[in-house]
Amino acid sequence: MTHFSYLGLGLLFASAVGAGLMNAMAGGGTLLTFPSLLAAGVPAVVANATNAVALVPGSFTSGFTFRRDLGQHGPRLVVYLIVSSVLGGCVGAALVAVAGDALFRRLVPGLIIGSTLLFILQEPLRHWRERQPAPDRPKPALGEGSIWGLAAVHFLVSVYGGFFGAGMGILMLAELGFAGLTNIHQMNALKNFGAAFINLTAALTFIVAGLVFWRLAALMAVGAMLGGWGGARLAQRIGQGPVRWVVVAIGLTTGVATLLR
Repeated sequence: MTHFSYLGLGLLFASAVGAGLMNAMAGGGTLLTFPSLLAAGVPAVVANATNAVALVPGSFTSGFTFRRDLGQHGPRLVVYLIVSSVLGGCVGAALVAVAGDALFRRLVPGLIIGSTLLFILQEPLRHWRERQPAPDRPKPALGEGSIWGLAAVHFLVSVYGGFFGAGMGILMLAELGFAGLTNIHQMNALKNFGAAFINLTAALTFIVAGLVFWRLAALMAVGAMLGGWGGARLAQRIGQGPVRWVVVAIGLTTGVATLLR
């Protein structure tokens, strides 16, 4: 665990770049970095902690790149998501020491595939709602009740993200979609800010516990930042439709891959 070849370090760096790109556009980047750390001989709990630390800068980089897409409710939503991200991420990271990775790994495939299916259903449900007769009163904006409900659901997703995190980006996109948001770039901006604070909280918890392999975390953090910046720019350039297909493809692929593992 103390010596790595240049090839091994290069593969870990490349996995972090890919993870940053995937997380910026949809999520699922942990499915690249975590197995790469395991393959390099890093123990599972240390790999989990190192992965959380490594992905923090990439999440902030992509969130900052998407900042202009936050929209009308963006600043208020960010505050709610930050609070629930910090609380949930702290609980999830603490649960690692109690339950370990094995139990949650068995749940990961179903969670990723299930959330991807929810994401696929968002557009048909939105079209169905638009075809319904218009109410007599104007349609309200995203209200305080909806935001509190979103914060509650996000807390549960944050617990999962703090514990392991594979596919939490897709879960967040699903939660934002069912809260009434439809702009994929705004959803990606909120998702990346949420992921950044979940990973940051979990990372601080793991750092206090002394579980982080710092040399690898630093190397992979640089790769994740590059991938996060590039993924956010790419998502903004190719438009909402293709990004939705990327989300679905990543979700189904990572879910099936985890199930087969």
